[in-house]
Amino acid sequence: MVDLGRENLIEAEEIDESDIVERIFEAVVEQRLPPGTKLSESALCEAFGVGRMRIRRSLLLLASREVVELHANRGAFVASPTPDQAREVFEARLALEPNITRLAVQRASEGDIAELNRLLEMEYVAHKERHRHDAIRLSGQFHTMLAQIAGNAILIRTMKELVTRTSLIIGLFGAPGLNSCRDDDHASIVHAFHARDAEKAAWMMTLHLKHIESHLQLDAKPHEAVDLVQLFTQKNLVEQ
Repeated sequence: MVDLGRENLIEAEEIDESDIVERIFEAVVEQRLPPGTKLSESALCEAFGVGRMRIRRSLLLLASREVVELHANRGAFVASPTPDQAREVFEARLALEPNITRLAVQRASEGDIAELNRLLEMEYVAHKERHRHDAIRLSGQFHTMLAQIAGNAILIRTMKELVTRTSLIIGLFGAPGLNSCRDDDHASIVHAFHARDAEKAAWMMTLHLKHIESHLQLDAKPHEAVDLVQLFTQKNLVEQ
């Protein structure tokens, strides 16, 4: 039996709900936790080194963000959107994001545009080196960053929710090879920022979202079971 050592045990005990929530949330966004995955309390206790009450509070917080679904007598599961819900998410994104992008172009500072360029370069490298999880994470950051540049706190919160739901939808309904946004689509949007062309940027965002939606296969398919202990303890080892 491996001796974790007193220091590691103390560190594990100091993990609070916000850390656990963020780690599970990140795993969902990066599609390492597929929709419908059962979130076993005992496995999560082992993975994070905490008691059941802390895990339950974390799952309640995730449920309030609609990332997790809680079912009486069955437990917690990663949210699993229906085809109709998938259509509604893209309908909402098409209604909001072109306008968010338009506002962002109008309000962007040179520093904001430089930050978009930096994110675009990181996304390009992730795609080139086939780092799938990094590409998915960075793609979501690109869309939420546009809301941040637009400077509207309500839109930022809304976009974070929509990006999370889109990750679930792509995980469940995405065609083979559709793991995240295409980085060249994002590049076209950033080029419009450089030109200060708000209308072109808004139009490119519309085309971008329609492209993603057109590649969904809205018929549910099964996923392999996920080993929660291995998933989260491996992440711990990488971060140390």
